Amino acid sequence: MDMSDLIKMGASAFIQSKLSGDSGSNLDSGALGSALSGLLGGGGSSSSGGGLDIGSLLSGMTSGDLGSIAKSWLGDGDNKSISTDQVTNMLGADKISEFASKLGLSEKEATGGLADALPQLVDKASSGGSILDSIGGISGAIGLASKLFGR
Repeated sequence: MDMSDLIKMGASAFIQSKLSGDSGSNLDSGALGSALSGLLGGGGSSSSGGGLDIGSLLSGMTSGDLGSIAKSWLGDGDNKSISTDQVTNMLGADKISEFASKLGLSEKEATGGLADALPQLVDKASSGGSILDSIGGISGAIGLASKLFGR
């Protein structure tokens, strides 16, 4: 699965989320994809495949108290849920506010949709191997695993 497919899948998960409210359900998937890409570090540039910086996202989770959630998203089992407060803490209130205003959503709708979309995004990114590219190949994966598993 390439990055543009991941962005589309993340946008779809956001739109289908009950937590994104009616406003989130009625978003244009292209605009949402662009906003997601900008929020998650890709900057929306087509040269980076629409870009998602999954590595930075996961790194931010491991430096916080979200390591066990990140592990569940990367593993093959069920994905642990993330609260809207944890989404805000992980991404930053300013980025959430900017993301919400780009899409005409309340911050509650934005974090709600992200709480549903992010686990699916990371799970899909890690199942196809494309996550290796986004975290710096094998050495990046080893570094991330050592952070996650405390080795």
